Amino acid sequence: MTLPSFVRLVEVGPRDGLQNEKQIISVADKVRLVDDLTAAGLSYVEVGSFVSPKWVPQMAGSGEVFAQIQRKAGVTYGALTPNLKGFEAAVEAGVKEVAVFAAASESFSQKNINCSIAESLERFVPMMEAAKAHGISVRGYVSCVLGCPYEGEVPAEQVAAVAAELYAMGCYEVSLGDTIGTGTAGKTRQLIDAVGARVPRDHLAGHFHDTFGQAVTNIYASLLEGITVFDSSVAGLGGCPYAKGATGNVATEDVLYLLNGMGIETGIDMSKLVAAGQRICSALERKSNSRVSKAMSAQII
Repeated sequence: MTLPSFVRLVEVGPRDGLQNEKQIISVADKVRLVDDLTAAGLSYVEVGSFVSPKWVPQMAGSGEVFAQIQRKAGVTYGALTPNLKGFEAAVEAGVKEVAVFAAASESFSQKNINCSIAESLERFVPMMEAAKAHGISVRGYVSCVLGCPYEGEVPAEQVAAVAAELYAMGCYEVSLGDTIGTGTAGKTRQLIDAVGARVPRDHLAGHFHDTFGQAVTNIYASLLEGITVFDSSVAGLGGCPYAKGATGNVATEDVLYLLNGMGIETGIDMSKLVAAGQRICSALERKSNSRVSKAMSAQII
C-alpha cells in the first residue's frame, strides 16, 4: 500500500481530552485552547460536548465556548451530542457538525450509557433525521474496537457490524476507537480489513489511546491499510472514566512527528502545536504526555 500524501488529524483534546480531567476547566481556558489549535493549523477541532453537566461536569459551558472561539474559514468545529436534547443544544450554539458514539462491546455500552448497543443505535435515528433536516454532518465513533475492559477481546466482525450500522444511518465517517489502548499493529490491520469489507476505507478513521505505548505504531499500521484520518489529543490529554487505567489519546504532537518524518502533509505547525499543549498543561497544572513536547522542551531537537 502506498502511503498517502496528506493526512487529516481530528483534534479531540478540547472534548475527549479535557472531559477526563478531575478539575473544572474555565471557559476562557477552553476557548484559548481551541484558538491555539486552529492557529497551529488544525482543520478539525472537537470543541466540546452537549451532555448533562451532572455526568460530565468538565463539559459544562460548551455553548459559551462555541460563542467565544475565533472561528476560522475552512475549520470544522465539532461537538459530541449523545442524544436529541444534546443535538438541539448544539444547533442552538451554531454547531455545524456533530458526533455520536456507540460501543462494540455490550458490557461497555451498559456501563457507559446504560443501554445495549442496539438501543444506543436506535436512539440516534431521530437525531440523524434532525441533522439531515438542518444540513448538519454527523461523524460516528465506535469504542472498544480492539479490546474491552469488561469483556477482553472484541470480535472484529462485531466492530464491523456496529460501524456499518452507523455508516448506513448517515455518519459520513466512522472513527474506530481503541479505548483502552490494548491494540497492536497486527490486530489493527486485521480490524481494518474486517471493517473495510463493510465500510469504505476512505470513510474510516483511527482513534488510538496510548496505554501500552502502541498508538503511533497502530497509526502507521493503519496508514498501510489506507486510513488517512486520525483522532489525536494535544499533549496526550484524556483517558476514559469507564476504563480504569486507560491512558490518554495519542498525543497530536507525536502523530505529527511521525507524519512529518514520512513526508506526509498535514498543514500543522509543530512549534505552535507544542506551545498550545504546554499552555493548556500549565492551566491544568500538569505535565504534557507528549514525548515530542518533552523532547523539544529539553532541546533534544
